[in-house]
This record gives sequence, C-alpha cells and structure tokens, in this order.
Amino acid sequence: MSRTIVDIHVLQTVPPSNLNRDDTGTPKSAVYGGVRRSRVSSQAWKRATRTAFGQLLDPAELGVRTKKVAELIGETIRELQPEVTPEESWKLATAVVEAGTGAKLAVPERKKPKKDRESAEAAEEAKPLPPESQYLMFLSAQQRRGLAELATEGRADIGGFLKAKENKERAREIADTRHSVDIALFGRMVADGADINVDAAAQVAHALSVHAVENESDYYTAVDDENEADETGAGMIGTVEFNSATLYRYAALDVDRLADNLGQGVDEDADRATPVRRAVEAFVRGFVSSLPTGKINTFAHHIPPDAVVVKLRDSRPVNFVGAFEEPTMAESGSGHVRQASERLAEQIADVEREFGEEALATWVVTAGRNTAKLAETGTRVTLDELVANIGAAVAERQGGRQ
Repeated sequence: MSRTIVDIHVLQTVPPSNLNRDDTGTPKSAVYGGVRRSRVSSQAWKRATRTAFGQLLDPAELGVRTKKVAELIGETIRELQPEVTPEESWKLATAVVEAGTGAKLAVPERKKPKKDRESAEAAEEAKPLPPESQYLMFLSAQQRRGLAELATEGRADIGGFLKAKENKERAREIADTRHSVDIALFGRMVADGADINVDAAAQVAHALSVHAVENESDYYTAVDDENEADETGAGMIGTVEFNSATLYRYAALDVDRLADNLGQGVDEDADRATPVRRAVEAFVRGFVSSLPTGKINTFAHHIPPDAVVVKLRDSRPVNFVGAFEEPTMAESGSGHVRQASERLAEQIADVEREFGEEALATWVVTAGRNTAKLAETGTRVTLDELVANIGAAVAERQGGRQ
C-alpha cells in the first residue's frame, strides 16, 4: 500500500553554545564513527518544536501535559457551572479522569511549614489542594472540555453516574478521540490505560555533529556593584562548558498515522485533509525553525539552518546520517558546512539510486555559497514556499485516499 512519508534533513552550524546539557552541566555527546560528536537529544528538539507550535497554531489545536489535570479540568467545570466550588470541581474532574484514563489521582503530600512562618502563609498552606496524577497526563483541549461536560452531566451523583457502563465508555471515548496536533505528532503514553495510548506520527533523531568535537570551558566572574573601590576580587566565579558544531538533524513524519491520530480535528465541518495539512505545515516549520534554549542568555545562539532538504516519499523514511560516519575535517581557512553539504548530496544520490528509494518530490532551502552542491538535489525554494508546497502535496494525497 502506498504511504505518505515526509523526511526532513537539516544542516545547522551552531556557534559556541550549550543547547542540551547532562546532569553535570556538560553539553551532551555521543560516539559515532569512532569519534566523539556533539549531540542534542531528540527530546530537547521535540520540546523546542512543541514550544514553537504556540506561535503557529490555535490553542484549541494543542494539548497540555501536566500532573495538575484535575485542577485544569476543574476550571472548565466552573466555567460551565459557576456555582460549583473549586473543591467540588476537583472531585468531579478526578472522577471523570480516572474513568476515562484509568489513572489514579491523589492529593499530593503537603510540605511541612516552617515554625517561623507568618500566620497568613500558614493559613494559605491550610487550604485544600487539588488532586494530581502520579505522572504527566497529556490531554487535548477538546478532551479536557469533553470530560468537563461529562462531569457536569453527572454532577448530582458522579460516582453512580460513572458506574453505568455506557457513561464510563463515554469517558473512555472522550479521552481517546479529538487528539490535539502535538499528541497526534508526538504520541501519548498512559501507564494505567494502554488502550488509549497514541503512537507518535513523528520520529526525531538525536542531532549529531558531522565532525569530532571537544568541549571547552568558559571561566567567568561577576563583580559586586557595591564593592569598595579599594577591594579587589569578584563577587562570584564559575565555569560553563560549551562547544560549537555543524549538526545534522533528521525527522520523519508518517502522514497516514498522523491522519488517523487526528481524525476530524477541531472543526467538525472541515474535510479530512485540512487538519492534516495544518499539522504537517506546523511540524515542518516548527522543527526547522526551532532551537533548544539551553544557556541561550549566555550564548545567544539564534542561528537559522544552513540548509534544509525535505523529501516526500511513498515507501519508508530514509535517514542520511551515514554521510557523516566518517567525520568531516576542517580544511585550512574552511569550516565544515561545504564538506557536509557535498557529503549529504552524494549520500542522497547514492542511496536513492542503489536502493531504489527515489522520492516523489524534493525541496531544498539553502543559504550561503557553501551549500551550493546541496541546492542541486531538489527544487530550490524559500522556507515559506517549502511549507506551502509540502502542505499542498500532503493535502492532495490525503484527498485521494479511499
């Protein structure tokens, strides 16, 4: 059966920075091709992409991942029925969430107040706390509202209401339909309700430098503005590790799974292709344009990609990281971008020819003379044109599905 796959390949040179660090503050790394590479985890770039969705999509199309799901749904319950108290709304929300997801919610343990705490603060501590889930719950705006509406319907006797099989099944159905764009793309795991898990439509690889990298350390000091003029020394000292790298980034998007995950989307009157197109366009732009914000105030690494190659396929995803298994070497007076572009162009041509992995269409966005070779691998476009073209191609293929 013919599939619809979108492959995104990005070359991006990042200046001294610490985009994604480990528990010791060191930039993450990995060994590939026998040498140590700079690495940015897939989780870090997924988070950056999800954050970018806030500027690209309507809040109604997005989900919220939180332990405070009872408090969140409780707010909607009180919007629907203002006479409901916060405590009652939390009870109603807890009941429908547990029925819909199988998860158990409980009031978190309260921190012991300090003996010298002021009476006003102590009174604040004594207020009831809303229940929380034991792990992060990922629910769309439609799912949260649907559960809130179900709770208000059974408000008079929520326990007895949800004991009825048809009502419990309604709660389950609400939690497992009308998924948001970010849930449809990145998936959802519910530990206590595997039947409402959502398999991710998008796969994001760990970004790797195309060359060997050694981390460096910056020693810094801070001066006390009120320090006496005749006193020397810093108010504080510290170190921060960093590196700079030309990264190869890759993501694959299964459009058919995305369409199944999204279903009708937010607008019930829209055709099937519309929510898919919006999600694909947001993902392509969000993934290409986003940056993890680790230590961004220290390094200001606001750098767009050097080159972007997007391929539309009908068979399977293809990652071209093999182009850099042998690390690129900086030549005298030259960086890594030109070599990386040439290597990637050669790898694309070789793999597609020898393994029969020709793409249906290829679009390329490049900047600078060092990416000239890569610009020859497809139709050269701007980022705006790329997003529009891939959206139109996906919508056309979705419209043709039976």
